[in-house]
Amino acid sequence: MAIKKSGTSDNKEINCKVLEECGELTPRAKGGTVKLRYLSWNNRDPKYDLRLWSVDEDGNEKCGKGIGLTGEELEELYEVIGKLIKEN
Repeated sequence: MAIKKSGTSDNKEINCKVLEECGELTPRAKGGTVKLRYLSWNNRDPKYDLRLWSVDEDGNEKCGKGIGLTGEELEELYEVIGKLIKEN
């Protein structure tokens, strides 16, 4: 899928290839859903991507801010979250 980069004068298109839908969180009241996907941006090495995704009035998917994680970083985040859950 091609995504237009907003906030810039050139409106560059960014290519995004979703390789795997890993999961999603509860949809937001104002629209959109935070999704964890395994994807590649601009034909680069794929990463796990956690960000807000929504659909515009034309039916095109658009993305919000998020983070990309390697497999190793995802495992580290899993350990950190596991410790937080045990503490609470």
